[in-house]
Amino acid sequence: MMLPSKVMVVEDEVLLQEHIESILKSLDIDMVGCYDNAADARAAITKDSCEMILTDINIKGAEDGIQFARSILQQYDIPIVFISAYSDGETLEEVMELSPYGFITKPFSAKDIEVAMRIAYKRFRIDKDKKKKSETPTKMIQGDKIIISPECYFDMKEHVLYRMDAPVRLNKKQVKLIETLAMHCNQIVEYDRIIDEVWPDGVLAESSLRTLVYSVRRILPDLPIESHSKMGYALRTTHDTE
Repeated sequence: MMLPSKVMVVEDEVLLQEHIESILKSLDIDMVGCYDNAADARAAITKDSCEMILTDINIKGAEDGIQFARSILQQYDIPIVFISAYSDGETLEEVMELSPYGFITKPFSAKDIEVAMRIAYKRFRIDKDKKKKSETPTKMIQGDKIIISPECYFDMKEHVLYRMDAPVRLNKKQVKLIETLAMHCNQIVEYDRIIDEVWPDGVLAESSLRTLVYSVRRILPDLPIESHSKMGYALRTTHDTE
């Protein structure tokens, strides 16, 4: 499971701030900011400023961590993991109303933070994928088929790419790549997302994804796979969607 690359921390205890920063650093995660109150943290957040927020419930200022999280979720689609020394029923009930991606109880270990973040980020990506899938134009889907072009479609039930109504011979990783892109036609699929799907065990060389895309392009030069530098790949449909 992947980890976010940029994390914001909202915590008012200096020793815990340093402890969390040390944990994130050991995981090669960039702590993009550490704040002890909601106002400063909220002012620092933009659409692409962070990929996850770790926030204590009891922080400085007029707003607590729950109120802060509620205001953020009204504007941004960012997974939030709560940290708290309190796990009583009333606190948990208030937290659960926000459908958080994780809850870490103090005191915590480095492993507690790592596991909570991995699970939270995986759940967030799954939820995001489901949302994207639900927004896929209906004219691109016919039963179990995703229509890529007048000559080409991917059968989601059979996990087979068809061209001119004939199955295209592909290996498992090539099929999984096309399936992942087809599920999000006309959208950029991030490198990490593709890697998660094609190499679920996480074992791959740095150039493996580029090599895989190249192999598919050699077999299907007319398959409209677009490269987006430092972002990912997109499969563009070419059929009439009017």
